[in-house]
Amino acid sequence: MPELPEVEVVRRGLERWVAGRTIEDVEVLHPRAVRRHPAGGVDFAARLRGETVGVPQRRGKYLWLPIAGRDLSVLGHLGMSGQLLVQPADAPDEKHLRIRVRFDDAAGTELRFVDQRTFGGLSLHDNTPDGLPDVIAHIARDPLDPLFDEAAYHLALRAKRSTVKRALLDQSLISGVGNIYADEALWRARLHYERPTATLTRPRSAELLGHVRDVMNAALAVGGTSFDSLYVNVNGESGYFDRSLDAYGREDEPCRRCGTPVRRRPWMNRSSYFCPRCQRPPRVVS
Repeated sequence: MPELPEVEVVRRGLERWVAGRTIEDVEVLHPRAVRRHPAGGVDFAARLRGETVGVPQRRGKYLWLPIAGRDLSVLGHLGMSGQLLVQPADAPDEKHLRIRVRFDDAAGTELRFVDQRTFGGLSLHDNTPDGLPDVIAHIARDPLDPLFDEAAYHLALRAKRSTVKRALLDQSLISGVGNIYADEALWRARLHYERPTATLTRPRSAELLGHVRDVMNAALAVGGTSFDSLYVNVNGESGYFDRSLDAYGREDEPCRRCGTPVRRRPWMNRSSYFCPRCQRPPRVVS
């Protein structure tokens, strides 16, 4: 599942290649790709013809294309395998092409939504007064947002009565952090994923937040994390941060800090990777 760095890489590509262009036609090739648009594919295409794309926006893992001059946006759900690609109009169709967006200019490129597993899709939504699609109004700001409130986050974290990794993945507290970057930030902070949030002091939560930002910025610098061909940017290129991961996916490999083999444990239908020496589990009080 793409996390904040991967989605931001896609957003930047769309800003470069799609912003300001007027839509000539939309072709919906698979109904599941617009299943979050209740009126269906015909309505989705009809409402977008003749509209101009504004500057693409992102909050956490959520990406949307505002419609210029309207209180509407196209929300993109990438799901497990969704890709937004800017392709030459004469390029062969991808095997799993689901939606095609043509523009009325001479740039010679079109926007394609490709999705092998059809978990993702595009949908049109009204905007809130803040400019967010209304269906994601509940999503918290992400740690790279200049308006992210660190003091409020610390208070919410302490009051959550949860464990630290659960809190990092709670999109109503902080958005954009998923399994990979949670494990990476916790490794850098030397915190076990089951550490109770109530035990985190303000300096400790600030330190963790700093590591979250650092690992995301490092991933952004190299195009995000790609473990297979499913995550790519708008030009079809993979990211390279998987080569720099310190914890995630490194089971039985030596910790880069102390040399202890990294462990993997099942966690909420996922996996958690950690160093048993650097990230000691919390003591159980009987």
